[in-house]
Formats: sequence, structure tokens, C-alpha cells
Amino acid sequence: MSTLPRIAKSKAKPLVSEEDELPSFLNSFSESEEEEEEWEPKSKVASKRRLPKKTESKPRKAAAPRSTVVRKRTRKTAVKEEPNVSLPIAADEDSKDGLKLLQPKEDGDPEPKTRTKKPKMPRGTKITFIQRKMNNLDSDEIPSTSAPLMENEVKQEKYEEDFTFDEPPLKRIKSTTCPQGKPVKHPGSTKHQEELEMNWDIVQVLSERTNIEPWVCANIICLFRDENTIPFIARYRKELVNNLEAEALREVQQTLEELRTVAKKTHATIQKIKKEGKLSGGLLAALLNCKTLDELDHVSAPYKTGSKGTKAQRAKQLGLEPAAISLIENPVELSLFSYIKPNVKGLTTIQEVEAGVQHILADMFAKDKDTLDFIRILCQQRYICIQSALAKVSSKNVNEKDVNKFQLYQNFSCNIKNIQHHQILAINRGENLKILTVKVSVPDGVKNEFCRWCVNERWRPKRYAKPELMKILHNSVEDSYKRLIYPLLCREYRSKLTSDAEKESIMMFGRNLRQLLLTSPVRGRTLMGVDPGYKHGCKLAIISPTSQIFHTDVVYLHSAQGFREADKIRRLLLHYNCCTVVIGNGTACRETEAYFADLIMKKYFAPLDVVYCIVSEAGASIYSVSPEASKEMPDLDPNLRSAVSIARRVQDPLAELVKIEPKHIGVGMYQHDVSQTLLKATLDSVVEECVSFVGVDINICSEILLRHIAGLNANRAKNIIEWREKNGPFISREQLKEVKGLGPKSFQQCAGFIRFNQEYVRTFCSNQQTKLAAEGHALMAKADVQVTSEKQGKKKSKPAANVVVRPNPLDQTCIHPESYDIAKRFLTFIGGNPNDIGKPDMQQKVNAVIQKEGIEGAAKTLNTTVHTLQIIIDGLTQPEGFDIRTDFDKPDFKRSIVCLEDLSVGTVLTGKVENATLFGVFVDIGVGKSGLIPIRNITETKLSKAKKRRSLGLGPGERVEVKVLNIDIPRSRITLDLLRVL
Repeated sequence: MSTLPRIAKSKAKPLVSEEDELPSFLNSFSESEEEEEEWEPKSKVASKRRLPKKTESKPRKAAAPRSTVVRKRTRKTAVKEEPNVSLPIAADEDSKDGLKLLQPKEDGDPEPKTRTKKPKMPRGTKITFIQRKMNNLDSDEIPSTSAPLMENEVKQEKYEEDFTFDEPPLKRIKSTTCPQGKPVKHPGSTKHQEELEMNWDIVQVLSERTNIEPWVCANIICLFRDENTIPFIARYRKELVNNLEAEALREVQQTLEELRTVAKKTHATIQKIKKEGKLSGGLLAALLNCKTLDELDHVSAPYKTGSKGTKAQRAKQLGLEPAAISLIENPVELSLFSYIKPNVKGLTTIQEVEAGVQHILADMFAKDKDTLDFIRILCQQRYICIQSALAKVSSKNVNEKDVNKFQLYQNFSCNIKNIQHHQILAINRGENLKILTVKVSVPDGVKNEFCRWCVNERWRPKRYAKPELMKILHNSVEDSYKRLIYPLLCREYRSKLTSDAEKESIMMFGRNLRQLLLTSPVRGRTLMGVDPGYKHGCKLAIISPTSQIFHTDVVYLHSAQGFREADKIRRLLLHYNCCTVVIGNGTACRETEAYFADLIMKKYFAPLDVVYCIVSEAGASIYSVSPEASKEMPDLDPNLRSAVSIARRVQDPLAELVKIEPKHIGVGMYQHDVSQTLLKATLDSVVEECVSFVGVDINICSEILLRHIAGLNANRAKNIIEWREKNGPFISREQLKEVKGLGPKSFQQCAGFIRFNQEYVRTFCSNQQTKLAAEGHALMAKADVQVTSEKQGKKKSKPAANVVVRPNPLDQTCIHPESYDIAKRFLTFIGGNPNDIGKPDMQQKVNAVIQKEGIEGAAKTLNTTVHTLQIIIDGLTQPEGFDIRTDFDKPDFKRSIVCLEDLSVGTVLTGKVENATLFGVFVDIGVGKSGLIPIRNITETKLSKAKKRRSLGLGPGERVEVKVLNIDIPRSRITLDLLRVL
């Protein structure tokens, strides 16, 4: 699992002039089914219309079949363009330039894409015979000359896309114009067919917002459109995404979905306005220029259903629009008195006419792209601050304690460039609770300079204007700023700040969850899980090293019979030879910890050397009453299931925590204030990443764990378990193809993350061979019976041959099946034996060749990429049963306890990170209360090299050495300083 940093992109010239635009947070909008059907991609519509024509048998005129064939060919060509752009590994076996992604144009090369892509014509235009003839000539260059050939091509495509992982690798990225590892420029003319057309390039905008090179963004779009998962891309498509980590890929994916949401809603809005007959050329351009939902709402607000109309619209209905345009274009000939109509409301006086013209001009200014760009750039150069104050609450529902929580923000002001993410989330929460009032403060100098620029430059009349007309223009600019532009800027700033804060909070939640899931497991120990409690007692569960439940019980440690319960615990520990106690951090945790620490100090459990640790029990109660827990432990009381879950969290954290919904694990910040849809998608993606990168043994893993593998879901995981129960254990990855519902794409995504215990597989195969040999002797004994039946004329069916599936040693590695051919050639190249995978001898042979040839030279010899070869080397040299979690921290086992009163300023302690937030890190130092390391005390010099690559991140479970800076005993607050990461 790579931890390389994201490569910063070079500062590219933006495609559009709105480079200083502040993007807003995009919520998901549900459109009506009618609008979605109307804006269905044309490629899909074309494919649906083509099907009935294929089987049509009615007689036609001589000219008709010819034009139909031409149309079929052109549509077939348009549909076949998409795989060539989107498939990251598709390549022709006869072609050396195997990669189809982002290849630069070469002189003299045929370009079927540009030839087959016909210029768009207005609807209803008839195609002449000459045009059809030209289309026919163009389509002849493509090997689909008739309908039968087209069917053969479809079959051939499916065959080539099907299971071809045993063939020579298709992923060849070396070409004359694209050397290995060298970025390929994104061709500006390339259009992604599935993207809705806007006036901005989605690749360029995505690159600007994520600070990633355009060629990488274009590849990521194609990979996601081809339904590749993030774990698969991060591990097996590194050369296409420039070594981006899974977290960076998730950020790009979220931004891409936001842009697609804007495009989808924009086109739905255009269609709606077009139906009403209100769509003009200027409005269409303004809508297609929108990059955020805030901009779209600003432009489309007057045309929403149920809107009573803006002041500008009402003035236009009175016929004042020509007067407003004339004031800018030709003010000499403008006479506002000619528009006075005493019998028409709104035109009775000159003042009403001037007000109507003013409203139209203000609306023009507020929707002009250049005007909005100028005010945004101007605001970036000035001091813009966000302010919050205590609201004048008269409601009795507001609690005084809640008001005190926002004491820091009752008179708060901060520059929007310097405000922290957690401050934004706190201010928003206070505003939602009606405790705080929030506003964005823009200095008056911005307004004054903006008005001068509008009157003297952008909207200056083209000819001489009378003073009364210039006064109307001045008033229009001021009205436009005060009533329309300033509120738009405030919405944009608030939306931008909230969006960034929510994204960072969700990303922090994801990082914490990832760190918690990858906590190093404690193998080979018998564990006692303790779910503390007072009145209802402490629930105990003793589990074996293989997670089997040995014993469950309830003891009352915090009552008069606490001493007698100690004897019961001692007998249980001695009987099951259990030396490790795992205590949940819930109610009565501190008292239970003191109870066990006192017995350990007195050596009450001798001769056992008992240790204990504290583990988070967040989500244990929810899981204990879930259907999964009832199915797994049907005969166990729900109260005792939580104790089992607590013990298993130490034995195998990943396998146990995936059973709980991620948001219930409790390692986030403001998780209830952020977008729940985005939060769930991010956390599910993190779980999928962790489970996939760790890998699962398909013959022993649970269905819950299996469904989190990349490319699998609940139904596919269930089908795998059913296949395993029916046919016995899996012998090789190839057998996954036999599982119902597991197609080529699913197999490609999940195969690299499936593991096989080779010792177990070899034992099973040996038993199978013995069984087959016994069946062979039985068949020989029945030979005479078969001969007799044949003489009597009875036709005997031939017995089916038993196909013995042989295990593949490469299936125990992280090497993908599509690279098996390269792996075999590499083994031949180094003189290695597949049976020596993971042994020291293999490590020596690989090191010798790499030191001699170099990894780049070896990759060139094998005609592959450095990234692919590195995965092969890792897979061959990692020992059998290798687990990436061994590099992460284990639980902190203790024998004694420290009280808060025992601490003093300057004391150096060792602790474990409990939670990480945007303002600091909470550390459990064993005194019952977690201490806080402020974010300013976490500097780069105090972190290890691995942490420096993780953007100064400390996650749950990491062990740190800290120094006490301040102790507030009445409020139980401890401030710490980070010394180093252990």
C-alpha cells in the first residue's frame, strides 16, 4: 500500500476566465423522472433504437437498405469509440502501443474518431444522397461493413473482454510518444461522450479544483466511468493516476460527482425553461457557464415554478427593457417620458418608469459574467471577514448550557482566509440552534471601487447621456450591488467555507477510521472481554485464539460481593490459560480498570502474568442487537454479545469493526452536521480500501467481511459463501469465475485482494486425490456390469471426467491474475521456483537481479511497467501470511493505573491516540480523562517520516510520548505537548 505523496500539478492556464470563482458545496438534488428521461445520453438512446431494426424483415425499397446500413455503421462507430477512450488496460495484441488512454496524435496515423464524428446539424435537416455517400466512404475504413459482421465484432469484443487474464498482459503503456512514467498531455479536442456538454471542460475544472495534473484527471474520469474501484486503481493502475493514494482518489471522485451534479441540474433547468418558452441565447450561455449550484440558482431563480417574478421581470413585462438597453447603447435618443401610461400600473409617473429601468439594469449587471468576475477578484484583494454574535433569543427552548458552549463565538470575527474548519462548523451549529447570528462583512471600499468601475468602464454609455440618465445608472449599480451581488457573494463565501469544512471533517473521519481498522491484530492469545457495568454487572466473554467462544458470564465487581467474584475470575483465567483482559471504555470503565489493576499488583492471578488494555466499545451495543449478531450468535444473550465483540476488537479489529456501521464507531468530529450521504460514501469507501488492501482468505472469511472487498457486494458475497458450502473450499482464483453473478468486471476488481492459505489448499487437494483414487477402483469393479449392459443394447452414458483443479502458488500473493504471465517470466528470469514464494531464497534471488539490472532495466526486459513489476516483487518476497497491519500500532497493555491527582506539570507520559480532530488530538494517558494536544503543538519535526507523508496526521491507536503542559482538575482538562511518535 503506497504512501507516496500526491504530485503537485504545475500551474496551468485555466480554460475559462472564472478562475477565481469560489465553488460551493453541492448537495444532491433529485430530479423528476421525466427530466432524466429527456436528458438521457444519446449513445444509450441510439443503442435502444437500433435493436428492433436488426430483426425487421419487411420488404423495402432499393435505396432504403443502403441508408439504413449507413446509419447503423455510423452509430456502431460512435458506440465503439467509448471503450477505446475509457478502458485503461484494453489493447490490441498486435499493437505495441497498447494503451488507448490519452495518446497524442501522430502525423500520418489514421484517426477513425475524428472521421466518424460528424458535425452536428439542426433537428429536421435532411441528409442528402451525397452526404450518405460520404458517410459510407468514411464508415468503410472501420471493419464493420455489414450487419452480420457487426454482430461478429460484438461477440469478438465480448470474448476479448472476457476472462483473458492467463494470456500475455494487455496493460502495455510504453509507446513511441508516451514513454513509461512520462505524463501525457490531455488533448483538448477529446470529449468524454458520457459527460453533459457545458461551456467549461470538466477535465480542466477538475484539475484546478483538486490541484492534480489534467492528464491524470482525464485518466481518472475514464477509470471511474469504466466502473473501476478505488482500491483496484490505487494498487494496479498506479501508472495511469501518477501514484495517487486512495484518499486523493476519493477526493477527485467527490469533486467529479459535484461537477456532474451541476451539469445534470443545469441541463434539466434548461429543458424546463425551454418548455416554458423563456429560453434566450443569453440565458442559455449564462446557464452553461455555471460551475456551482449557487451560480445556477442565482441565474435560474427568476424562472422557478411558483416564483412571482423579480422586479426586473415585472418591469420587462411593462415594456421597459428597450429603454434600459437604450440607456447603455444610445442614450441620446432615449426619452423616458414616452413610456408613461397613466392607465397602466407601474407606468403612471416618471418615477415609476425610472424605477423599472433601474431594476432591469440592476438585473443585467448582477448576471453579467465579467461584472461578477471583477467583484470576485476585487474581494480576494481585500479583507473579508466572517462575524458571529449572540442572537437575541426569546425562545424558552434554548438551554443555558447550550449557550455557554458557544461562548468563544459570541463576539467572534476572523478573516475568511484564516478561519479554521472546526470554527466554521461550530458557527454553523450555533446558527442552526438559533444561538448565534452570522454575517459576512465586506468593506465599503469594495462597493465604492466596484461602482466606479461599472459606471466608468464596463457599463459606461456609448454616447453622451444626460445627468438624469447617469443618475439612474448610478442608482442601478448601487441597487445591483446591495440587493443582488452582495447577497450572492455572502452565499458563495458561506457555502465555500462550509463545503471545505465539511469535506475536511469527513476526510478526518475517514483517516481516523482507516487508522482504527488497520490496528495491528493480537494473534495467538486467549482473551477475556469485559463489558463494564454497575447495576447489571460486568459481562464477561472468553474467546479462543481463533475467535471461538469458550465461556460467557456476568460478575458484579462493584458491589459487596466483589471479592468473591475475584475468585471466579481467577478460576476462569487459570482454566482457559488466559493472560489478557480487554476492558470496554464505557460506563464503570474506570472502576473496573482499578479493580483489575489492584488484583494484578497483588499478583492474585499467579502464576499467570495477567495484563489488561482499554478498548473503545463504540457501536458494540448497536451490533449486539443487530441481525448479523443474532445470526452469528443466536443462542447468546445480547448483553453478552457486546463482551464478545469487545474481545474480538483486539484479536482482529478489522474483521470485527466492519460489522458495525462506520458512523457509530465514534472517531469523527461534527459528524451529525455534515452531509450524511457524502459521509456514508466516504466511510464505506475507506472500509472497502482497508479490507481490500489487507486481503481476505476466501475459504475462512465471513460473509460480512467478504462483501467489503472491491468489486463485491452483499449478493456476490452470499453467492461465494453458497458456492463454498456446496462445492467445498476454493482452490484457485480461477474458480471465482464459476460463482453466480461474478462477471468479468467483478472478477477483475476483486481477484487481486483474494487470498488462499496454500498449506490448507495443498492438504485439501491431497485428500481429494486419495478420494478420486478410491472412486477409480470402484469404477473398475463395475466394468463387467457396464459391458453386459452394452451387449443388451442399452446405451450407457459416458461417466463425466473429474477435473482436478490445481492450486496456483501465485494466488497467495497480491499479484493480480492479469500479471501472472509477467510473474512467471520474471521467475524464469531470476531462476526462481514458484514453490519458494515468500522464502528467504526467493528474496536473495530477487535482490541479486534487481541490484544487477535495476528495477527499470528488469521492467524493460519483461516489457512491463515499473509499478507492475514492483507489485510482483512484493508478492514474491513477502512471507506467507504477510499482513500490512503489522506496521501499525498494537493496543497498549498495562498492569497498573495512574490517577489524575498523581499528575504534575512537566510529567512525561506514554499514551495512545483516541481521536483526532481539526483542532487537536485526544490522547489516553491512563488517568481516566484524555488529554488534548493542540494542533499547533503537532509539528513536522516531531513526526516520523511515515507521518510526514500523511499530512501531519495522527490517528487512533498510535502510541505517542507526551509532556503535561497544564492541568485543570475542576474541569478535568489536561493540555499536552507532543514529544515524539513511538
